[in-house]
Amino acid sequence: MAGQQEPVIWMRPEQAPVGRPAERSRAEITSAAVELADREGLEAVSMRRVASALGTGAASLYRYVATRDDLLDLMTDSTASEYHFPAPSGDWQADLLDIARQARQIMRRHPWLPTMVMGRPVLGPHGVDLLEHVLDVLADHPADPARKLEAFALISGLTALFVQNETAAGDTGAIRRSAYLRHVAGAGSHPRIAALLAASPPDGNPHDRFDVVLVRALAGVLG
Repeated sequence: MAGQQEPVIWMRPEQAPVGRPAERSRAEITSAAVELADREGLEAVSMRRVASALGTGAASLYRYVATRDDLLDLMTDSTASEYHFPAPSGDWQADLLDIARQARQIMRRHPWLPTMVMGRPVLGPHGVDLLEHVLDVLADHPADPARKLEAFALISGLTALFVQNETAAGDTGAIRRSAYLRHVAGAGSHPRIAALLAASPPDGNPHDRFDVVLVRALAGVLG
């Protein structure tokens, strides 16, 4: 039917209904793609490169994954399988902070992931498990369901921003921008910037305030 959207990949059969018996699995294909992205970056991920890593032809992968976008969705969701979900402690801030810390470590293991979280968020089976855990942690919190969903999104989005800043902190562009900001502050025409830098140098470690910023943001969203 014209205009009808294709269902998400997790609502489609594991393999095309016609053709030879299955030789691969989506999990195997996803794992190969994640390893490639971890090693060479997201730009390196193509059906041809993934097929080569698996010792097969690109055409054979289309029996399991229709498009590269489907593959990217599978990759992003697969990283959510790396979370551990302890039983809620009764302290929602501590429990959500634990999830955020795990998210930060997962994103640092997969440097391509923050970009995907920010630009192409998905919610597959593993992501649904993560959402269920967050809602379980917040089960007794008086915030309405919409705010709890906002808190879930905030954890991923804010963590991705922090990890991106961590990654960029050492590049030459960031160093040059920091030097310029110090130059501006030293010129004396921007006293508020000078005071800000005196209290919080621009070349400090942004992740040192990760816990504080996240807890404040969550408190603001949840009320």
